[in-house]
Amino acid sequence: MSVDTPRRIVLLRHAKADWPQVSDHERPLADRGRMDAPVAGRRLAETGITFDLALCSTAVRTRETWKLAVHELPQRPRTVYEERLYEASLGDLIALLNETSDDVNDLLVIGHNPGMHALADALAGRAEGDTLARMSRGGFPTSAFAVVEFTGSWKSVEHGVGTLTAYWAPHE
Repeated sequence: MSVDTPRRIVLLRHAKADWPQVSDHERPLADRGRMDAPVAGRRLAETGITFDLALCSTAVRTRETWKLAVHELPQRPRTVYEERLYEASLGDLIALLNETSDDVNDLLVIGHNPGMHALADALAGRAEGDTLARMSRGGFPTSAFAVVEFTGSWKSVEHGVGTLTAYWAPHE
């Protein structure tokens, strides 16, 4: 792969979770989350992106979101359940992206806020149209996703490296 290889990172926040008497990591999806996750999957499919890899937090709500969303995609990417995505800081998230193999062109990350919003905001040195304004205004709600494009190696991912090309949120 050349250093000029175009790549895409799609950051998907988990769907709406319930608040039962369980640890935060074990929180399942709420009814609304179970309805929104497949819609997010359909919207991901409409982007036309064929993911090479999906990194999914090990939290119950992210795994359930992915299970419902992936059925809407034309093909299922290789999926890695990554413990480090749960409660990850912005620095942790960038470090995780830097570990991605250069064989991966299109990466989907299923995670949590505030990390997903912070990462999309940090990576987007530029934005197409009103995507950045809509993302900032919307606050990256559950089931939202952002698409950031950049050129180069995963090891080169850092603040401002990409262009925010798409942002979608349910109920927007």
